[in-house]
Amino acid sequence: MDQHEENFLEHHSDQFIEMAYSYERFERVENPDGYGKRVGDCGDTVEMFVTIESDHLKHVSIQIDGCLNTIACANTVASMTEGRTLEEAWEVTPEKVADYLKTLEEDHFHCAELSVGAFFLALTDYRTKKRNGWKKQYAK
Repeated sequence: MDQHEENFLEHHSDQFIEMAYSYERFERVENPDGYGKRVGDCGDTVEMFVTIESDHLKHVSIQIDGCLNTIACANTVASMTEGRTLEEAWEVTPEKVADYLKTLEEDHFHCAELSVGAFFLALTDYRTKKRNGWKKQYAK
């Protein structure tokens, strides 16, 4: 392990490291119940795919093109919301994500905002599809 890697591990919480290096939720879902995508000013991209069953988030998966901070934040959003009701899922905030990670640096708080924003777009997409259920069968 080199010095830079040691400093990184010492600087971050166990939660941050676990979320930053977890790839189990990386999955592109065909015809999800809800989909959201945001591109940050930094150039990072977060895509969220949600599967809903009985008003609960059955599965939340992600695709990321970005830094470890963005990966950690997106994984945290997915972890915090999967299994929750839709009402509970709307309560996730960038502040809650940062609090959970403990060591998200202030100048990377936008990664939490980016991840929560993509998630909210996925929930909004689900609402729209639910209202216009007939359109889902024609989605690409």
